[in-house]
Amino acid sequence: MNKVILITGASSGIGKSIGNYLTENGHTVYGTSRNPKKYPKSQFTLVKSDVKKISDINDLINHVKIKEGKIDVLINNAGIGYTGPIEESKIQDIESLFSTNFFGPIEMIKKTLPLMRENNGGLIINITSIAGYIGLPFRGIFCASKSALEILTESLRTEIKDHGIKVVNVAPGDVKTDVVSRRIDSFNDRNSIYFKKYYKTWKGMNEDVEVGGIDPIKVSKLILKIINKKNPKIHYVVGKPLQKFSIILKKILPDLVFEKILNKFNGL
Repeated sequence: MNKVILITGASSGIGKSIGNYLTENGHTVYGTSRNPKKYPKSQFTLVKSDVKKISDINDLINHVKIKEGKIDVLINNAGIGYTGPIEESKIQDIESLFSTNFFGPIEMIKKTLPLMRENNGGLIINITSIAGYIGLPFRGIFCASKSALEILTESLRTEIKDHGIKVVNVAPGDVKTDVVSRRIDSFNDRNSIYFKKYYKTWKGMNEDVEVGGIDPIKVSKLILKIINKKNPKIHYVVGKPLQKFSIILKKILPDLVFEKILNKFNGL
């Protein structure tokens, strides 16, 4: 059955892949972009909107409501990456990251829930990250933002379980997208005590995305499966086997043992 689906951050990367795939499978898709005029050949409708701005979110929801009368599925995909040692991270960079990765999804959820209740149900999918399960070195701020969204999902599910609305997390590992070019790299002080270790980790994480990342279509196919499920799970993970296995290792190994393995893997 055709559904009306709204995806944030849909002009590139994972969001674009999801939008294209769901459109090809017969769904009506709206996606957000801060500059939709740059993408005139988009397979689905792009709406100018910034998840950092409440006025934009209000206009976006009203636009889709006027056009379609409902939103069946909200996919909170908009997000940015972040690297840097915690001690030397700028508070304005941290606030900017959380505005996109955490506060933005909250506002999208708050504005979408009343419309979903009017239509007696809906589905919210929060795109988080495998990094939200693990405190990765020099990515702690990013990890914290994604972990916060993971936990929020669990709380929200319980609060709205009587309204016929499902909430799901999808945590990808490294995905081959342009995320590196859009990431906040907050740190470039070569005189810092952290620089040598940070630079080594920074190079490794770039290679993980550009060389070892999965195709975004794998995420898109998982999203369609979730949409088609009557009772989806709470948490889904998609990525390379080793990245997925790291979550299991963290659960079963003593903390200090897992930390030692993680440090060795990161060359620290």
